[in-house]
Amino acid sequence: MDMQLTVKIVHMIAVTLLIGAILARAFTLFVGVNGNQPNSVARKFLVAWQHLAMTIIVLTGLTSLVIKNFEVQPWFYAKIILFLVLFSSLIKAYKKDDRILLIQRRAGLMIAVAALIAIIGLVIIKPNFG
Repeated sequence: MDMQLTVKIVHMIAVTLLIGAILARAFTLFVGVNGNQPNSVARKFLVAWQHLAMTIIVLTGLTSLVIKNFEVQPWFYAKIILFLVLFSSLIKAYKKDDRILLIQRRAGLMIAVAALIAIIGLVIIKPNFG
């Protein structure tokens, strides 16, 4: 099997894992919250799951860039910016800080979900800018 195809398959499996992790962690913001903190049941497992998925996505993405000799489509840059939005909003949503209100955490989650949907849309549509 071609190396690029293998990396792409692993990348998409990691994206599927990330979607599952985001959905599972989303429930902690709506069920059994403790004040302004998310539900702490299975927190370590969910954090590890999300970190594993994000790490694999970054590593396979970088590997794919190297394999393609850093030749990218114009929409790639939008995808990277949206990934950073996804990453930072998840950090805001699940940061261990009592000053962050529950509504702010939920808004961070919604921004992350919107960014993830936009990334998937970019990958499916592959728009031609210009």
